[in-house]
Amino acid sequence: MLLLLGCFLVLMIVGVPVAIAMAVSSVLYIVVFGAAPDIIVAQRMIAGVESFPLLAVPFFILAGNLMNIAGVTGRIYSFAVALVGWMKGGLAQVNIIGSVIFSGMSGTALADAAGIGTIEIKAMKDHGYPTEVAVGVTAASATLGPIFPPSLPFVIYGMMANVSIGALFMAGILPGIVMTLLMMITVAVFAYKYGWGSDTPFAIRKLFSATVEIVVVFAFPFAIYLMTLAGVSLNVAVLVALAALLALDWWFDFEAVMALMTPVILIGGMTLGWFTPTEAAVAAVIWSLFLGLVRYRTMTFRTLAKAGFDTIETTASVLFIVTAASVFAWLLTVSQAAALLSEAFLSITENKWVFLILVNLLVLFVGCFLDTIAAITILVPILLPIVLKLGIDPVHFGLIITLNLMIGLLHPPLGMVLFVLSRVAKLSVERTTMAILPWLVPLFAALLAITFIPELSLWLPRHMGLLK
Repeated sequence: MLLLLGCFLVLMIVGVPVAIAMAVSSVLYIVVFGAAPDIIVAQRMIAGVESFPLLAVPFFILAGNLMNIAGVTGRIYSFAVALVGWMKGGLAQVNIIGSVIFSGMSGTALADAAGIGTIEIKAMKDHGYPTEVAVGVTAASATLGPIFPPSLPFVIYGMMANVSIGALFMAGILPGIVMTLLMMITVAVFAYKYGWGSDTPFAIRKLFSATVEIVVVFAFPFAIYLMTLAGVSLNVAVLVALAALLALDWWFDFEAVMALMTPVILIGGMTLGWFTPTEAAVAAVIWSLFLGLVRYRTMTFRTLAKAGFDTIETTASVLFIVTAASVFAWLLTVSQAAALLSEAFLSITENKWVFLILVNLLVLFVGCFLDTIAAITILVPILLPIVLKLGIDPVHFGLIITLNLMIGLLHPPLGMVLFVLSRVAKLSVERTTMAILPWLVPLFAALLAITFIPELSLWLPRHMGLLK
C-alpha cells in the first residue's frame, strides 16, 4: 500500500499528469510484488472502459461542442439578458441563468466555463465589472454543469457504484435549483454592497418575450399529457406537440426556445422510457445537429470537423484516466489498502453524519489534486461499502461526492476550471484564486444542505419511481 500510494503521491507532487501517475504506480507495484500476470492487468484495463454507460461520455461531449458551434450559447446569453439583465447586478445574474440553461446540454463544468463563460466574462468586463467579479461568478456558476442533468460525473459514478444513472440525473435537479438560488442571492447581496446597477434597461416587451418562451417550453410536456388523457397515443401526441413547437418557433422566430428544449427532451425521454441515459446522449447529439444544420444553419463542414476532433481529444483523455484509475483502484483492493482505509474510517466513527462530514473534508482535499473522473474511480470502491453499511443512500452520496469535486475544480494546484478561466480572463492563477474565494460561500452552503437534507436529492427520483 505504501509503495502504491507513495509512488502516486510523489509523481503528482513533481507534476506528472494524474493518469500517467496512476499508471506508473500500478506498473511499479505489479513489477515489484508480482501482483498479477500481464494478461490480468490488460483485462482490468479493458474492463474499465468496456461499459455501456460510458458510451454516453463521447456523445455528451460532442453535444456540448456542437451546441457551441451552432450558436446556441449566444442565443442562451441573449435570452438570459432579456430575462434577468434588468436586475441589479444584471450581467452577474445573467451569468448564472445562462449556466443553468447550458448545463442541461453539456454535462461538464469545463464546457460551461470555456463555452458560455467566455461570452459572459467579456460582456461583464465591457459593462465595467471588475475582471475578478466576472471570473468569480463564472467559476461558481460553472459548477452547476455536472449537477443538473445530464452529467458526465454522474455517468462515471453510476457505473462505479452500480446505481441508476437516471435516478442520479433526477436527483441533481432540486440541489441544482438550490445552488442557483443561493448564487443569485449572493449576487443580490454584492450588488447592494457595491452599488451595482442594472445592465440593460427594463423592457417589458423583452421580458414578456422571454416569459412567453419559458411558457412555450413548459407547455410542450403539458400538451402531450393532455392529449394522452384524451386518448391520443403517446407517440402521436409527441409528434403533434413537436410539429406545433416547430411551427411556433418558425412563425415567431423565438430567441432560445429550441435550445431550451434540450433538457426537456433529455429528461422527458428518459422519464417516458424512450431511451436510457446513454441513449439520451445520442438524442442530444441529434438535436444539436438539427439546431445547427436545419434551424439556425450556422454549422459548416469545417466547424463540424473541429467539433469532432475536439470530442475525440477530450474523450481520449477521459477514457485514459478511467483506464488507469480502474487498474489503480483494483490494486488498492488487491493490496488490502481499500479495506484498511475503510476500517480506519469505521474506527473513527460509525455515525453516518460524522462519516459524511469526514467524507466532505476528504473529497474536498482530494478534489484539489485529482481529476474528477479519477477521483470518483478511486474513491467510490473504497467508500461505497461503508456508505451501504451505514445506511446512506448511494444516490444521495453521489450528489455529495460530485459537488465536492466540482468545488475542487476551482482550487489550485489542479483545478481545471481555475486554469481555464485564468487563461480566458488573462489573469494570473493567484488573482483568479482570490477572485473565486467569495463565491465559495454559496457553494459550501449548498453542500451543507445537500449533505444534511437527503430528501433534497432523493425526493424527486422517489416521486418518479426511480428509487424505492
